[in-house]
Amino acid sequence: MNGGEVKEVEAPAEPLEWRFSQVFGERTAGEEVQEVDIISAIEFDKTGDHLATGDRGGRVVLFERTDKRDHGGYRRDLEMMDHPVRTHPEFRYKTEFQSHEPEFDYLKSLEIEEKINKIRWCQTANNALFLLSTNDKTIKFWKIQEKKVKKICDMNIDPSKATGNGNPACSIVKPYVTNGGCADRSYGYLSKDFSFPAGSFAALHFPTVVHSNETSLSARCRRIYAHAHDYHINSISNNSDGETFISADDLRINLWNLEISNQSFNIVDVKPTNMEDLTEVITSAEFHPTHCNMLAYSSSKGSIRLIDLRQSALCDSHAKLFEGMEAPNSKSFFTEIIASISDIKFGKDGRYILSRDYMNLKLWDINMDSGPVATFQVHEYLRPKLCDLYENDSIFDKFECCLSGDGTRVATGSYSNLFRVFGCTAGSTEATTLEASKNPMRRQAPAPSRPRSLSTFARVGRRGPESPAVDANGNAFDLSTKLLHLAWHPTENSLACAAANSLYMYFA
Repeated sequence: MNGGEVKEVEAPAEPLEWRFSQVFGERTAGEEVQEVDIISAIEFDKTGDHLATGDRGGRVVLFERTDKRDHGGYRRDLEMMDHPVRTHPEFRYKTEFQSHEPEFDYLKSLEIEEKINKIRWCQTANNALFLLSTNDKTIKFWKIQEKKVKKICDMNIDPSKATGNGNPACSIVKPYVTNGGCADRSYGYLSKDFSFPAGSFAALHFPTVVHSNETSLSARCRRIYAHAHDYHINSISNNSDGETFISADDLRINLWNLEISNQSFNIVDVKPTNMEDLTEVITSAEFHPTHCNMLAYSSSKGSIRLIDLRQSALCDSHAKLFEGMEAPNSKSFFTEIIASISDIKFGKDGRYILSRDYMNLKLWDINMDSGPVATFQVHEYLRPKLCDLYENDSIFDKFECCLSGDGTRVATGSYSNLFRVFGCTAGSTEATTLEASKNPMRRQAPAPSRPRSLSTFARVGRRGPESPAVDANGNAFDLSTKLLHLAWHPTENSLACAAANSLYMYFA
């Protein structure tokens, strides 16, 4: 399934056998999904113990891992077994909060949706979780922390017991009471000789605050980073220095300090003097995972630029340019549209960049800018249907991509709630098609043969004879159900996929 050289790692591993793990928000047959409930962002934290999703209603939902094990005993058990044991990761709902609300820009007469575009986890501190979430215009920095519950208890003050002998109710009585009676001026307990007049305060309840053993999760917005983007924000990415992050819109990339919300630095600006000269826009941006001075951003022309912040304050020029050149005889009306990159991800070590355009996944070596080292065809059988996809706007769908923690596999979504997993080690032919359902292997297609060169694809753009939309396994293709968002666990072979309002999780 590889379209060129592949990264020189170890011998290719056996294809993974994926199994269903969990589903949250599963729909019943015929249930109508509300637009606000559709998941629009998904992200594991660095440990993989927490997962966050954002939806079109502006909510962020957090899940935490619950399966715990005795690592020492687990290791001993493995040593006594002849075959590996697959762990079954289990997550549970943790909390949710409203991150963004719908707004209206009166100066531009523009509605700003509450939809969460991206979520990025930040470094934890003092057992608190931190994350960034953004809609089209505003980024917010959230702190999620457990707090002990304080309870208010009504204490019935009995005149015979209001003597201060260890009665907690007495500790909050003011030194003077309304009937003229006087309490101890030390603001402590009532004086021993104090008593309530008959029939006046005998039934009065004094509330007290007590600490219980219960805890509750509190989500608090620490900072709001606003008014820095004229166009819709498509990316946010944390820097490895733990202090800064970037936000990118169609024409600019801004650098922020997490502690400073009222100013940012514009580090990339591709806006031409005359907007009629605009030929491409920024589609995605991400910091290098270990080098705090490097970041990459992709464009609507299918190129990726690697920039070095040490070169200049405004990075007008790039350090490296990665372009997947299309052969001239294969160009058509749709060539530039489907070449637009919708998502890029760095590998864990920062050596490779994975990009997703409409038809393909491409793996790039940052040390080799002559072309991708591997190309994986996601839904090549849609190429004859590009006219139909253009007419119903499906051709503009933005699919995300992800890499496994060890860098040996990549994954991305498709239509009919399908997603595909490819092996990217040297010689690997792993190409698995799975469905976001409780039986992920139901729609599995056989591994296709080695793809043809992009230059051999027939010219498209003229409507030919109508053919039914079918996938590689001959099943009817449903363009209304698409799996745009997915995330790979940072250390294990575990995937989280968003299908409409449902979150499906798998392990191998």
